[in-house]
Amino acid sequence: MRRTLLSAGLLLALSGPAPAQSTPDAPSVSQEVITPGGRRAERRLQRGVASYYARSLHGRRTASGERYDHGAMTVAHKSLPFGTLLRVEDERTGRRILVRVNDRGPFVRGRVLDLSGAAADRLRMRRRGTARIAYEIVDPSRLPSRQAPPKRKVRHI
Repeated sequence: MRRTLLSAGLLLALSGPAPAQSTPDAPSVSQEVITPGGRRAERRLQRGVASYYARSLHGRRTASGERYDHGAMTVAHKSLPFGTLLRVEDERTGRRILVRVNDRGPFVRGRVLDLSGAAADRLRMRRRGTARIAYEIVDPSRLPSRQAPPKRKVRHI
């Protein structure tokens, strides 16, 4: 009995945790972003279908409490914190924009973002109504000052 316990103890000691192995393909830069409100979010590329808000909603309150501005570069997302910046690219045209999350939605199956009218105009997707897009969270501290998100209206001609 004593010999069995000694053998079992020795076996356990020798079969301890394996040494950590580094993977050569692992990225050296963190893929996490701290969103407004201090929440961590993964900064990976997401894909889906985006639509846009109708002009008739202009002036109504959004889930964040601010009023929807058809001319502002804003977007609705189901779960990202308000104030999070997103870089959105239309996969068909390659056009890119920078938008700020200020509302919840979309509430239509299969859609991932609801863009403001100005954002839809910049992507040139208004006639299509929807667009296949790719988006990722942007760390505002890494933006050059000239790329800061627009805070005011975009003029429509």
